[in-house]
Amino acid sequence: MGVSKTYRALGLMSGTSLDAIDVALIETDGQASVSFIGADAFPYDKIFRTQLRACLGKKTGRSDPEVAWVEDVLTKQHALAVKTFLHNQKIEATEIDLIGFHGHTLWHNPAAGETIQIGDGAALAAMTGIDVVNDLRSADVKAGGQGAPLVPLYHRALAQALPKPLAILNIGGVSNITWIGGESEEDLLAFDTGPGNALLDDWVLDKAGKPYDAGGALAAKGRIDESFIELFLHHPYFTKQPPKSLDRDAFMNFVPRHLELEDGAATLAMMSVRAIHRGLADANLTPRTIYLTGGGRHNVTIRRWLSEALGCVIESVDDLGWHGDSMEAEAFAYLAVRSVLGLPLTLPRTTRAPQPMTGGTLHRK
Repeated sequence: MGVSKTYRALGLMSGTSLDAIDVALIETDGQASVSFIGADAFPYDKIFRTQLRACLGKKTGRSDPEVAWVEDVLTKQHALAVKTFLHNQKIEATEIDLIGFHGHTLWHNPAAGETIQIGDGAALAAMTGIDVVNDLRSADVKAGGQGAPLVPLYHRALAQALPKPLAILNIGGVSNITWIGGESEEDLLAFDTGPGNALLDDWVLDKAGKPYDAGGALAAKGRIDESFIELFLHHPYFTKQPPKSLDRDAFMNFVPRHLELEDGAATLAMMSVRAIHRGLADANLTPRTIYLTGGGRHNVTIRRWLSEALGCVIESVDDLGWHGDSMEAEAFAYLAVRSVLGLPLTLPRTTRAPQPMTGGTLHRK
């Protein structure tokens, strides 16, 4: 049997928290072999973050002149992030095989066969001089899948040597979980559990002018509105069986506007915890260990409440030597390689696709 080619791939992620462009560089064969090389984050300035936020929910996508302008700026900022990262790492563009470019999600409604990410893959390839793979969700959604979460196969590659069962919980703008019960495809399950940091971040920004609740300090001081959480848990999303996925703004009507800053932060943080607990319980999943990734792993209050609610070991992926701030960007580098190899990006038990699905669009430099 021949030796698989190892690709040097960059992954780019602009997440639902709207904070920055995450850049990660890995070497991988697109299957079991993965080596981390480096990562960095390039924050959006406040003005562009506001302009990007104003485009969220626009189903018309780039046909809207405002969205088209934001997409152009977003793509240029990604190109600058790539060039700056490579310069800092003392790596030439010619040493990179591929870029996996997620873009930024404006709208995600797989029930209607709709998912919209902005970001011009062809322009990025031209600006960086590196082949680009983007549009990684559309094929799955068109086939009837959820198009999300997209990271589980990367989680599986990283976790192959760990004791099972385990769960990898990403608390980003939305929270999603990858359950790995064993080695077969049937032992893998993934789904969005509910809100992650998005509602809480928006709350703290609106009430305190800060981008997030650092360390969960505000939530720790607040009183939880249990009746509001009970109302939240009656949302129809929680009656759906996984795999399932959410748009960032699916729970925008569940913001406790009647509360003050700290009580609202506590209530929103506990909403994320209860949604995670509900998702695991409804799917009858009992992991030995949950490994946290995403920005929410730094929220000490959420982490403590999760431990109390779930009664299992809660650790950070950083404890494994992984890189919790760049894992999604790493995943898109990994998926770009799988895309050019024609390998599946999603499985029926990760997105409800009818069969293992490849996807992505390749743009030559």
